[in-house]
Amino acid sequence: MEEFKAIEPGKISGNAFDLIGRQWMLITAGDKSGFNTMTASWGGLGVLWGGPAAFCFVRPQRYTDVFLKKSDRFSLSFYDERWRKALSLCGSKSGRDCDKVAEAGLTPVFDDGTVYFEQARLVLVCRKLYMDAIRPGSFLVPEIAKNYPDRDYHNVYIGAVEKALTR
Repeated sequence: MEEFKAIEPGKISGNAFDLIGRQWMLITAGDKSGFNTMTASWGGLGVLWGGPAAFCFVRPQRYTDVFLKKSDRFSLSFYDERWRKALSLCGSKSGRDCDKVAEAGLTPVFDDGTVYFEQARLVLVCRKLYMDAIRPGSFLVPEIAKNYPDRDYHNVYIGAVEKALTR
């Protein structure tokens, strides 16, 4: 497999709406002692507080949230379409109940205090800058609440993109 090469975050090709919303991504946090990953289609990329940033949303009951809360870094990774089945598995099974990384056929890479996967075509290694929970009282459009029938409001994580890797 072709080696990863570092690029400037501003040189990432593709449309963030397509990358995240249609192609999906894996959010991964932890280290060699323990980690978890999950598929996500909500999030964003941009500039915040003077630098390249990424943000993602994780419901509090997700196992990945445990690792995001205690980790200083996390990764967002993106894949070719041939990995769609693996991404579906990582979004539907919990790492509490099985080794979904092995089931998905993914190979972890431990780097800069976090984890990503050898099979990715694009990886963003992020240093966690901010975390907060979505507060329903702050919705300006009441219809948004329909996304939370169980009142399990997402935690929002904002990270500085410290490293972008591509093939």
